[in-house]
This record gives sequence, structure tokens and C-alpha cells, in this order.
Amino acid sequence: MPNVFKLSIITINYNGLKDTCELIDSIPFNNNLEVIVVDNASTQDEAGIIAMQYPHVKVIRSTQNLGFAGGNNIGIKEAKGKYIFLINNDTYFKDFNIDSLIERLESSDTIGIVCPKLRFAWGNNPIQFAGYTPLSPITVRNQAIGFGEEDHGQYDTAHPTPYAHGAAILIKREAIDKVGLMPECFFLYYEELDWSMMFTRAGYEIWYDPTCTVYHKESQATGQNSPLRTYYITRNRLLFVKRNFKGINKYLSYIYLIGIVAPRDIIKFTLQGRLDLVKAVYRGIKTFNSQLSSVN
Repeated sequence: MPNVFKLSIITINYNGLKDTCELIDSIPFNNNLEVIVVDNASTQDEAGIIAMQYPHVKVIRSTQNLGFAGGNNIGIKEAKGKYIFLINNDTYFKDFNIDSLIERLESSDTIGIVCPKLRFAWGNNPIQFAGYTPLSPITVRNQAIGFGEEDHGQYDTAHPTPYAHGAAILIKREAIDKVGLMPECFFLYYEELDWSMMFTRAGYEIWYDPTCTVYHKESQATGQNSPLRTYYITRNRLLFVKRNFKGINKYLSYIYLIGIVAPRDIIKFTLQGRLDLVKAVYRGIKTFNSQLSSVN
């Protein structure tokens, strides 16, 4: 059965009605695209409100919060586009220039993913993402190119990047069919990095293309001291290493993360009087150890 749409735009809503509506309002609708909103079990019936306010949007309400990957995968399964654009609900467009990203995708059979330039929505709109540097094989750390810099056009040249940024990802449907859906074992954080590795292993390239810009409302300080974030970052770094690192680097990374990073964080949080974060670190390591034999 042929695809009905050229482009499927998918976003996840979780208690974020205002942001989701502002994103939808920034999208110029036409017959070549569909917009799918997956409501990840918001506490109120935000799915019903969105469906009523935007009858041209397909709204799917999940009865449980399936996390970033799970919510996106629901949308991907329902999407009918040749191209899939996953975008955070706390983003918006000023100029909807998705066609240039599609042209980049179609410029080579080996390109599977293209990410736009990301700029923060506050202040003078500093850059959030203009590609990534590679992850360190031991510390599992890297940097977003251009992060925090004013945009003077210094990153206006498209180039390959080792990983996609989860806030905005354009993907060929045929590539997803080959690679598989986003890994749901992470729930929150690291899933787009892991998915990027899956695409790379399948022979696809990932590109950054600045001809399209997405504005992201995320604050630099959002959730930095959240027990939820601390737990998932602790657990998922280890899980990412297990799924993607091999040989001696895998075990050196385990030693670094458990023997150096975790104790450092525990001491720091203890001195700050944040026992909730100390518990989150312990729980992240404990959960990873308990799942070590069952998660691939």
C-alpha cells in the first residue's frame, strides 16, 4: 500500500498542552503532511482538548506513560508518511523549511537521518545544537557543537554528525523499517544516542543541516537537580555502554562510571544535603545490575 503522506510529524504530549498547541500552530498544514500527537497518559484529558481544537491532527492517547521512545514508537507505527519527523512538543518553527531537510535525506541512499539546527527559544536564541562530537570510549561524554554560542552563521555548513539530537529528527521511513524502532529500554535519556548507533551499524549516515532551524524552549537548567533525571542518567549511561561498547573499553567504562563518577556524585549530593539525589544514584546502579542479564 503506497504512503498517503509525504511527511509525518510526530510529537509527544505529557502534561504539556500549551507547548503542544504552540508547536501545532507553527506548522503550516497541507495535503502532503500529517501531524500526530501521542499523549503519554497526561493527568488531564489533554488529548481530548487537542483533538477538539485541531480536528486535522491525529491524536493518540496512551493509557500509560511509555517514555520518550515508547511514545514516539506509537506514532511511528501509525504514521503513513515517507518521511518521519520526530519533534519535541516544547519546540516551534519560525520558518517551516522541512523540504530542505528532505532534499538532504534524498541526496544519498546512505543518509538515514537529518537533524536541523536547534536554537534556544529564550534570550537572543543561542545555539543548542549544530551537530555532536563523538562520545569518549571510556567516559561516555561528548559535546553539542555550538552549544550556548550566539548564531553568527558560523555553523551554517551541513555536515555528518555521529548522533542525532532527540529534539528534532527527520528520518527515512525505509531506514526505520531496516534498523528498527527506537529502543524502549531506556525510557528517558540516551535512547536517541543508542538509536543513532543502530543506524550507523546498519550503514546509514546521520547529518546536521542548518537550512532548517527549530527553536527549543528547554532551559539550560531544566531538571538538572531532579531525582528522576539523576536516576535515569546513572542507569542509562551504563545501559548504553552495555549495548554499544565492546572489549576492554566496556569494562573500563563500567569502572569509570561506577568507581569514579557515582562516588563523586554521591559525595557532591551529600554535601549539598540532597539525599534524594544520593538515593537516585544508588537506585540507578542497583537497577542496572538487576537488569544486566536481561537487557540486550
